[in-house]
Amino acid sequence: MALAKGGRDVRLTILGGGGFRVPLVYGALLGDRAEGRVTHVTLYDEDPSRLTAMARVLADQAAGVPDAPAVAATADLDEALRGADFVFSAIRVGGLEGRAADERIALAEGVLGQETVGAGGVAYGLRTVPVVREIARRIARVAPDAWVINFTNPAGLVTEAMAEVLGGRVIGICDSPVGLGRRIAGLLGVRPEEAWIDYVGLNHLGWIRGLRVAGRDELPRLLADTKALESFEEGRLFGPEWLRSLGAVPNEYLHYYYFNRETVRGYLEARQTRGAFLRDQQREFYARAGRQGQPPGSALAAWDRTRAEREATYMAENREAAGVGERDESDLESGGYEKVALALMRAIARNERATLILNVPNGSTLSVLDAQAVIEVPCLVDAGGAHPVAVDPLPLHAVGLVTSVKAVEREVLAAAASGSRADAVKAFALHPLVDSVTVARRLLTGYAAEHPGLAYLR
Repeated sequence: MALAKGGRDVRLTILGGGGFRVPLVYGALLGDRAEGRVTHVTLYDEDPSRLTAMARVLADQAAGVPDAPAVAATADLDEALRGADFVFSAIRVGGLEGRAADERIALAEGVLGQETVGAGGVAYGLRTVPVVREIARRIARVAPDAWVINFTNPAGLVTEAMAEVLGGRVIGICDSPVGLGRRIAGLLGVRPEEAWIDYVGLNHLGWIRGLRVAGRDELPRLLADTKALESFEEGRLFGPEWLRSLGAVPNEYLHYYYFNRETVRGYLEARQTRGAFLRDQQREFYARAGRQGQPPGSALAAWDRTRAEREATYMAENREAAGVGERDESDLESGGYEKVALALMRAIARNERATLILNVPNGSTLSVLDAQAVIEVPCLVDAGGAHPVAVDPLPLHAVGLVTSVKAVEREVLAAAASGSRADAVKAFALHPLVDSVTVARRLLTGYAAEHPGLAYLR
């Protein structure tokens, strides 16, 4: 599909179009002036008040921008999908209220409830997979030629669920590897686009093992420099000694695994969990942005303020557990998932080859996983989609984590298909951060009582 040819319109549908991060995507589209750019954006959301507020933010963004992509909003899924060239999936089943409950229920059992890691990630996956499978079937029926870009969490698990229906036409993205690679390149005095970033793993479970410039691996130079390691977020989180022991720089989410006791204690001692904070913060933002009679620009200004606070408090419990204090200004810039999404759409639509870190089916890339397992690795992207590149084998310590977490994801997929409580308990119990089958059973009981979306489990 070469959408750029012939000057035809390119249509993007955003599922979860009332979501807080939508302006990041629209802002990237406003800066794209090349032929074949997105000309129409359709926002789909089941919450009309969120759609109204977000449409106002986007209108503020587009003010004074010539030929800004047209924006429409709808609560009808088929209407949103019809005619789409690209579908960006960023839904949150259960909302932030659900995320806060996931954290609270897990912490009551003394285990982690983060939305993609540990018990919280399992619970979120169990209620999200049935929904995204149905969405994938609707896309296949209504917009069979569309490419799906998945940002819905847990991103690797959800991408794998949608790929059951859509095959290689669904590609998962995440901003964590992008941000990590950019920070490391900057410390080494290298432009990120000039470096080959050797990153491998699953979503929120990966490692940068090398950063090559003109064939030379520059990562050992960083690992030998204690002052440099202590100058960026992941270096402070994990500590120079542990990074040198690994010979790699882990994705920030591995802090939950390597320092689990400290992190759980930090969450238990926090005034409120991350999900509860975001729930309260966004409730205030949407009420303000959706208010009638506000002057032009006020919705965007409210979004900017809210986003700045959101970024400054990101992973605050982990930083507290590591004793590293507030985020530095250099760490506040987002990983740029919207830029990854734009680069991905450009590569497919215009057949412009690009190299991006993406979530795609493994094929034969990692021998410890089967071909259908979605992994997160550098990919070559063209009009035919995303193709994972060959990577060196995982070290044994990484094999253990990757295969354990993939086994958990497979049990979530099985439970969502079978409706079996036994499969769901198995998913909780097999997770490396859940240390008891008894706890796993109590977790499922607690989550099933809280979330109507788990009523299918019998």
